Amino acid sequence: MAYVVTEACIKCKYTDCVDVCPVDCFHEGPNFLAIDPDECIDCTLCVAECPVEAIYAEEDVPADQQEYIELNNKLAKVWPVIVARKDPLPDHADWAEVTGKRQHLEE
Repeated sequence: MAYVVTEACIKCKYTDCVDVCPVDCFHEGPNFLAIDPDECIDCTLCVAECPVEAIYAEEDVPADQQEYIELNNKLAKVWPVIVARKDPLPDHADWAEVTGKRQHLEE
């Protein structure tokens, strides 16, 4: 079982989770982060760090977010690893509570 970044991350891209990851399994895209399921060691440290609660254990991903399991796997294969915290996107506060953001994901 790996952890999965879901829709809440889109257009926010908080990177607090990256700082606590002991295996550098996060990958960075233009406006979203993805977890490499092959690298994730299921330590749970990232879950508590996400201010928008975007990270779930694979078995706990909400039904309407299931596509993010495969999306994390796919994007982690093409996006670069991120190993240090960065500032969130400039308009992150405007997007933090928005739902239905899938169409805004920049792959």
